[in-house]
Amino acid sequence: MTTYNELAGFRVNYVSSDPTLNSGNEGQVWYNSTSGTLKSLVQLKAWSAGSNMSTARRNLAGAGTQTAGLAFGGFTTTTSNATEEYSGYTWAAGGNLGTSRYNLGGAGTQTAGLAFGGATYPPTVVKNNTEEYDGSSWTSGGNLGTARRLLAGAGLQTAGLAFGGDTFPGPVTNATEEYDGSAWTAGGNLGTARRELAGAGTQTAGLGFGGYTTVNTNSTEEYDGSSWTAGGNMNTTRTNLAGCGTQTNALAFGGFIPPSTRSTATEEYDGTLWVTSPTMTTGRSTLAGTGTRAAGLAFGGSTGSNTAATEEFNSTIFSPATGAWASGGNMATARQSLGGAGIQTAALAFGGATPSTTGVNNTEEYNGTSWGPGGNLTTSRYSLGGAGTQTAGLAFGGETTPGAFSNATEEYDGTSWGPGGNLGTTRRELAGCGTQTAGLAFGGSVPPGVSNATEEYDGSAWTSGGNLGTARELLSGCGIQTAGLAFGGFNGTANIANTEEYDGSAWTAGGNLNTAVRRTGGTGLQTAGLSFGGITTVAVASTEQYDGTSWISSPPMATARLGLAGAGTQTVGLGFGGGTPTLSAATEEWSGPQTTATASTLTTS
Repeated sequence: MTTYNELAGFRVNYVSSDPTLNSGNEGQVWYNSTSGTLKSLVQLKAWSAGSNMSTARRNLAGAGTQTAGLAFGGFTTTTSNATEEYSGYTWAAGGNLGTSRYNLGGAGTQTAGLAFGGATYPPTVVKNNTEEYDGSSWTSGGNLGTARRLLAGAGLQTAGLAFGGDTFPGPVTNATEEYDGSAWTAGGNLGTARRELAGAGTQTAGLGFGGYTTVNTNSTEEYDGSSWTAGGNMNTTRTNLAGCGTQTNALAFGGFIPPSTRSTATEEYDGTLWVTSPTMTTGRSTLAGTGTRAAGLAFGGSTGSNTAATEEFNSTIFSPATGAWASGGNMATARQSLGGAGIQTAALAFGGATPSTTGVNNTEEYNGTSWGPGGNLTTSRYSLGGAGTQTAGLAFGGETTPGAFSNATEEYDGTSWGPGGNLGTTRRELAGCGTQTAGLAFGGSVPPGVSNATEEYDGSAWTSGGNLGTARELLSGCGIQTAGLAFGGFNGTANIANTEEYDGSAWTAGGNLNTAVRRTGGTGLQTAGLSFGGITTVAVASTEQYDGTSWISSPPMATARLGLAGAGTQTVGLGFGGGTPTLSAATEEWSGPQTTATASTLTTS
């Protein structure tokens, strides 16, 4: 018989306490004699959809992190000077580059970015310009010694690295240059001249991979601050790819594989070897990337035409069953069937029902500690849908008085609510997710039955989307317009556990909740969702976490309640209001699985 040691390369250790956990423990199993439990450590890796950029473009550059990204330059129908900033949730316009260009290099952070090289078109003129970004505007820096396009970059604004590219109409180059915050100086040449490569790391520990020499290449080179040496080859040979991370902890993704494949391939580098990782959702080339190996960001590029798509890569070692709720500040108005939006430290609560079941128009804003008053809704209502942020909220549908359903939409600007476009289907007890300019409404009650209708909001009007597979009311949802999640609810006969995933046009079945429940709170993303509270036959405090495939039961809320609202993410969430069945003003703050490793209990003896 094959043993676990032969299969996994680890023994089942007998210990009195859990070991200090890190990625090296992945797959290890041990028996904790103190708690009487068998435990293991798992790692989850996946790409998930982020919000689209405002401008679809290819051949752009990037900098920053997954939650503070920077996109600049590129090609639309001509060269672009546009800059956009990513918050981890949405893109917003930044200051324009002084020189419109594409095929440029990038480095630095969102508030200290670096753009260099590239080309204008038409006609094609290769540039040596450098520009520095301060979080609002670009200013000129020192010029590159070698004007070039299709190069790679790494490092910081004050310690940047530029390497490779071509000098059009001259040859492909192996030149490396180092930037000190004002001027470029020559560094050690790449071992192999190449263009259309990707870069990662720092000025003194850089990484270059993929690209084109006289043929496409999968080779990797590592820079030590003075010279390049060969590293491990990628598994997928490709050009026009993107990358991020460090020299010993890098991520490579996307690219072009002749004659016509735009790749979804993702690989992770440990300083020696590249290993294959879960693929991107959208195959594309000439994209940009930034972030880390554990939290990468991919945006823009070409799928055959320019794209504005954004994807986030997360590689997390944790137990899906971990996490805890803690008390937050109470709302001023106790209520249930309210709407919610925002994050844990900047949440929005609006509408809801009081003991008389009369809809209220109260809005409250949470700062991470306490709630304060916001501007009132124009239309008092309950059982409504919500989406967006504290400064860009969206409220839609609901019920004003018993039997009086609403199709009204309102938009919040951080101070007051104003009218938006009406829903196509008047309904209550629906769910929502997304942003103020890219919202999603689904399900609900439309007498005499329940609805499967989905509508998409573009900031001014709603249009029909793909119908839910299961019509339902009193459901919950989370995610974004192109990657939504619907779960739980009531199908007109019974509570259901069904989960469905939306891709921007159609819903498909996901893993069921462990408990059939309605009137839950929800927040997070399609691949990292959180469900809490609700009612089976009585109010419950149950919490479950979704990983894109299945739900895992997690530590419960302190107070069982139904009809509550949620905000935030799977790791930093917020639940507020609801009924116990007495109406509640209570707020609870969720701290979920973090990137530090924790053990997952397999069995209990």
